[in-house]
Amino acid sequence: MRVEIVAVGTELLLGQIPDTNSQWLGEQLAANGITSHFHQHVGDNHERIVLAFRTALARSDAVIVCGGLGPTQDDITRAALAEVMNVPLERDPHIIETIRAMFASRGRTMPDNNLLQADVPRGASIIPQARGTAPGLICPVGLKVVYAVPGVPYEMSEMFERAILPDLLARERASGRSSVIASRVLRTWGASESALAEAVGERFDALSDDERVTIAFLASGIEGIKVRVTARGDDAQHAERLLEHEEHEVRALINEKLGDIIFGIDEETMEHAIATRLIDRGDSLAVAESVTGGLIASRLVGVAGASQWFRGGIVSYASEVKFDLLGVPRGPVVSADAARAMALGVRRVLGADIGLSVTGVAGPEEQDGQPAGTVFVGIAIGDVTHEVALHLPGDRPRVRAYSAISALDALRRELDALS
Repeated sequence: MRVEIVAVGTELLLGQIPDTNSQWLGEQLAANGITSHFHQHVGDNHERIVLAFRTALARSDAVIVCGGLGPTQDDITRAALAEVMNVPLERDPHIIETIRAMFASRGRTMPDNNLLQADVPRGASIIPQARGTAPGLICPVGLKVVYAVPGVPYEMSEMFERAILPDLLARERASGRSSVIASRVLRTWGASESALAEAVGERFDALSDDERVTIAFLASGIEGIKVRVTARGDDAQHAERLLEHEEHEVRALINEKLGDIIFGIDEETMEHAIATRLIDRGDSLAVAESVTGGLIASRLVGVAGASQWFRGGIVSYASEVKFDLLGVPRGPVVSADAARAMALGVRRVLGADIGLSVTGVAGPEEQDGQPAGTVFVGIAIGDVTHEVALHLPGDRPRVRAYSAISALDALRRELDALS
């Protein structure tokens, strides 16, 4: 079964809000083995909404529509659906009473505009509201179906899980085409998207005639490049076997050609990778930050239970703080020597097992004769000190963000090398 998602709202086209609904729905459909080839955005215009619906129905078996079910004049999804179904709108008195009771429970009187939310295309079924005022709709169009849900994310997701997904799965079973999709994301740092694509190129060639397994790339800015492996199986066990095999093949190629750049899977961030390693070692960490101004510490404390292994951080932005508090020798502060001294100093001051530091030039002006984007990372573990020199691209915010994750990645690699 092919399902298309249509997001209604001029605010989406104008970029005023992100379309998180389509993203979430796409993930849920894939997780349940349902194919979604197309997503559309359309503004609050009756003719264009009708065209979007008809286009979606021409190439898909089912359509999920988000938005346009509110009580205002620009909420015209119901009218567009009625035109596509070639039926009139009929006002449902039960919906009116439900909405009126909801307002009364909050000590308010229902405005007349909310009567619009009780208009239902003849022949459509209602998805009762559990969290708002606008009910959802299940609209048969020949042998196909259109589901309409509110654009409010928590209302949309509840209706999808309660009513739409069970209906879709029942249709899949009835068609005899049911399958299960399993997916895994490998998170990497330190290689470009093109380099990753080249590294796993032979797997693309091997899978060119196999629709059961796919590989895709997602550039995620300061979070690196994600490699998504997806497998479609006859059942959950079959899909998992296909996924495990392909993940093994992809990992082997990346490790062979690009080195240790995979730091996590699915939702595991770089800071989670650090936490896992520190817990395994039983070590504590302290950080000294200059160019990042606290970004590293902020990422680390985002991990639940960070107090077990994170001692704290010192934002030694001014040179005098580096000299007086961390014991950095007076001289240039954007250097490998300064980074090493900062790591040793913060480890000593905060009583940690490991010290991590970062110093550099965010720009736009140079400092200590170093151009913008020059960054040094220092690591102190036991008797071992290690410094890493980086040359990072981008404007000031990007250099700072890249510096934070690059410093954590340098620590990850050092911990792995010592294990």
